[in-house]
Amino acid sequence: MVGDEQVEVSTDEKSRHEVKWLTESEVSGFINRDDYRYAWDRLQGKPYTGNGVLYDSGEFSGMTSEEAIPLTGAKFGRMTKTYKLRDWIVSRQRYWGVPIPMIHCVDCGTVPVPDKDLPVKLPEVKDYLPEGSGKSPLAKATKWVQVKCPKCKGAAERETDTLDTFVDSSWYFLRYTDPKNTKKFAYTKKLDNWMPVDLYSGGAEHTTMHVLYSRFWHKALFDLGLVKEAEPYTRRMNRSLILGPDGQKMSKSRGNVIDPDEVVGRLGADTVRMYLAFIGPYNEVSSFPWNPDSVVGVRRFLERVWRAQEYVGKADNAALENLLHKTIKKVGEDIAALKFNTAISALMIFINALEKEKAFGKGQWERFLKLLAPFAPHMAEELWAECGQKKSVHKTAWPEFDAAFLREATINIAVQINGKTRGEAEVSADADKEAVEKAAREAVASRVEGKKILRTIVVAGRLVNFVVEE
Repeated sequence: MVGDEQVEVSTDEKSRHEVKWLTESEVSGFINRDDYRYAWDRLQGKPYTGNGVLYDSGEFSGMTSEEAIPLTGAKFGRMTKTYKLRDWIVSRQRYWGVPIPMIHCVDCGTVPVPDKDLPVKLPEVKDYLPEGSGKSPLAKATKWVQVKCPKCKGAAERETDTLDTFVDSSWYFLRYTDPKNTKKFAYTKKLDNWMPVDLYSGGAEHTTMHVLYSRFWHKALFDLGLVKEAEPYTRRMNRSLILGPDGQKMSKSRGNVIDPDEVVGRLGADTVRMYLAFIGPYNEVSSFPWNPDSVVGVRRFLERVWRAQEYVGKADNAALENLLHKTIKKVGEDIAALKFNTAISALMIFINALEKEKAFGKGQWERFLKLLAPFAPHMAEELWAECGQKKSVHKTAWPEFDAAFLREATINIAVQINGKTRGEAEVSADADKEAVEKAAREAVASRVEGKKILRTIVVAGRLVNFVVEE
């Protein structure tokens, strides 16, 4: 019963059932079967988290999933458990893997390397190939392998198997916070200053590898009291995948792999860098085929930027100032949001305006070069030097926009008649209601001529709707 409101029960209903009124909270305690609870939760619009109830399943209908699983398993198959173990973390032996700090002694068995001798450092070797009998490449470094047992001081051998590099990559970011520390992996103050990582950006293939392993590792360190946060990353984003020109994943077997060195040698590093940023949203899971024509298009844009320096003069061009401040705002915000493609689009729009004006100030040009620098660092640096600047463009302050320049001088508003758009009017951005209504009337004068306007609705900055007599 919801809201304490009882309704009259029909005589027929009373004759077929015993009717008992319960409050909503009482119903929850009254239900003692999963199938009834399922129906009740569905009625209340709540997500159901209990066992399911089989429906239209012959002899199993009405059973909960927990009751039916062993019975159906015995009748139609057998119960089994499946485990998947990625044993390559130890079976894939490489010289540069993580040494296992154990020593094998004939008398004492397997003995851990003493703390004072940690970490175990890999030996210098000339040959990184496996030694041929299935053992790790480290087995060939006999001088490194032969050691004394920490317990009995007798002859012993180091463990030569290594763990995959996922082991050290699971915590390397912690070492980055204090890389020169010789006493522990990092001091607490340094960890407090840098951790947790603000943004983890990687490929989807890392989700069940590096991301998962590093989180497990970090949680173990947290339980041991060595780090203060249970999670190493604050935010996780997946990047997109660049496909071959044929729309397939790049693969040597398909012959569709693009060699970036070849493209850089032909079109320049800035072109490749900017194209990769322009090809699509960086941190949205998607895929984009490599387009040779688009790469050339980016190169042509950079050539236009280079030629634009010919128009640089002493005085600023007032016609470009509004667009420049909008571009500064747009590029800055898009970089922070990792929307590099739309930031580059804003730079292209600004270059279009520069080419039309063919005259702009040195200060305006230098502010534009600062915006270009993250995407075409080499060209921006060279053009910056051409301006007579001695300090690197990459060491200068990011330009700031003035909100006063962001407002449009004029805006377009829709003009409607009885709710249907019939025209458009251009008005001053700060025009009052009367001026907006007048401009709207002029825009649809032929349509309202001779008709009685019953009401005029003005939505500031958006539209004017004339309600006329049909």
